[in-house]
Amino acid sequence: MASAVKIPRPRRIPVQVANGSRFDRRLAEILEHATEVFCEKGYAGASMRDLSRSSGMSLAGMYYYFESKERLLYLIQKHTFTTIVERLRERLEGVSHPEHRIRVFILNHLQYFLTNQKAMKVLSHEDDALKNGFGAEIATMKREYYRICRQLMDEFKQARNLDFSSRMAVLSLFGMMNWIYTWYNPRVDADVAELARQMGDILLDGICSRPKGKRKSHN
Repeated sequence: MASAVKIPRPRRIPVQVANGSRFDRRLAEILEHATEVFCEKGYAGASMRDLSRSSGMSLAGMYYYFESKERLLYLIQKHTFTTIVERLRERLEGVSHPEHRIRVFILNHLQYFLTNQKAMKVLSHEDDALKNGFGAEIATMKREYYRICRQLMDEFKQARNLDFSSRMAVLSLFGMMNWIYTWYNPRVDADVAELARQMGDILLDGICSRPKGKRKSHN
């Protein structure tokens, strides 16, 4: 009877993916490979062996650093939301006009989305795959992203003395932005800046043209 193989305790790797150390760059490469695997096979259909083969890391090494494919999915989602929000906050600094701030939000989202379509596809399709602490942490980040957009809508509504539901405006905007990867064709569609401008026009013109007095909005 073969003796049991002692498996080393997995090493927790840092969540932040920086551009500095060799380890950070390697981690970014692994997450990129994992994103491609999840995008192609789906989270449920992908195995740690698939992830190992794609990244070039041994299967034992994958388990040592990541312990499960769930942690890899968590790191992909964590990195995605962290990057989007950090870039957004930087871009919003110094922009005071409420309408321009909403347009900054749209442009920031679309630029990241269309540059990282596989990551955003994984983010959209594997929305409920994470459980326990991983899922709770990502859900908190998503709520913060929603809250930022909701606040921008509230500022716009107050500045223009408009009557509309900020929540419905945010949900409509996310609906436009998050499914664009399904239909976007760079050969026939506008570039990202023009696309963001047109999307902002559709959203804001629709809000501003809404007849007043039809229904009192309380949110």
